[in-house]
Amino acid sequence: MSNEILKKIKIHLETERLILRDIISTDVDGLFELDSNPNVHTYLGNKPVENIDQSREVIKAIQQQYRENGIGRWAIIDKETKDFIGWTGLKLVTEKINSHIGFYDLGYRLLEKYWGKGIATETANATLKYAFTKLNLLEVYAMCDIENIGSKNVLEKAGFSFIESFDYNGIEHNWFKITKGEWNGKQILNAKL
Repeated sequence: MSNEILKKIKIHLETERLILRDIISTDVDGLFELDSNPNVHTYLGNKPVENIDQSREVIKAIQQQYRENGIGRWAIIDKETKDFIGWTGLKLVTEKINSHIGFYDLGYRLLEKYWGKGIATETANATLKYAFTKLNLLEVYAMCDIENIGSKNVLEKAGFSFIESFDYNGIEHNWFKITKGEWNGKQILNAKL
């Protein structure tokens, strides 16, 4: 992607290695690569997308969240190569999950070749800084399949506390939360807003 196109895209955060920006239509190939990989979907119900049109619909849905809620998942872009790495960020959850509704959920999903490089933790920390300083949220939630140890570790490194386990679509999940007060004491990343 050219620098001219990047200048027109809303960039929300930058870390030392990464740019976190709105997901745009030209991310479709990267999103398809991400969501068509069965390994990526191991703890997500293992239902990979089957065609690129499904990825286009995901992009439209995320862009609709930007318009309706002012927030949605962001593309993770490698600063050096400009490559699409995956997505991260907040989502305003408007359906009932674990007896909660109208809450902000932190999530992330990376291309398999980027696993184990600290990217999910880096983006989680940057997103929390944005949540608590720019949006002035009081709390953020997250969840993951109880067998997804990697995701559990990311959330704990970012300062989330385990609250409970619950059934989500027939699968046991862990429920996490971090408050602004808890985060203020654990700031560990200098992300540029």
